[in-house]
Amino acid sequence: MFIEVNFQNKKSGWVEVICGSMFSGKTEELIRRLRRAIIANQKVEIFKPDIDKRYSEHEVVSHNQNSIPSTPVTSSQQILLLASDVEVVGIDEAQFFDSGITEVVRELANRGVRVVVAGLDMDFMGVPFGPMPDLLAAAEFITKVHAICQKCGSIANYSHRITAQASQILVGEKDSYEPRCRSCFYEGQPNLKS
Repeated sequence: MFIEVNFQNKKSGWVEVICGSMFSGKTEELIRRLRRAIIANQKVEIFKPDIDKRYSEHEVVSHNQNSIPSTPVTSSQQILLLASDVEVVGIDEAQFFDSGITEVVRELANRGVRVVVAGLDMDFMGVPFGPMPDLLAAAEFITKVHAICQKCGSIANYSHRITAQASQILVGEKDSYEPRCRSCFYEGQPNLKS
């Protein structure tokens, strides 16, 4: 059976994922892309998980203190409810969202929305973090950004936790994490497998 589809007047959405370690510039890149959309007079909505209150409750803020207004949400489904009649949706700290975030992002893109997502691809143990693998698989465009290793100055891809807390989720900054390259991350951590 052949189904004919007319794409001439179809508004096409897509998914962009910005990923990397702590201090790699993920949020900075997210803010840059969203500001450009605003300059282009596109209707933009920005969301973040309500557990991220490090710098501001109602703004997405980079470690460089650049910021953009956002709406904190407790679940991915709230994004669908709040993102009506928009052209661009930004989502920060996607690793903290529930597993439904991938379907929310797909639904938005299917509606013709450009969706820009930023998040940690790996947790402090060096394993895929939350819904990020599924978001990466669903994306048309992926940008992996890197930090600088705090031990040797090489390219850093890992978020090394410098506190003793063992839970996967710990919203923190330089008092809790430092970026590390592969070699420095695994050095001295025999319980982690490279």
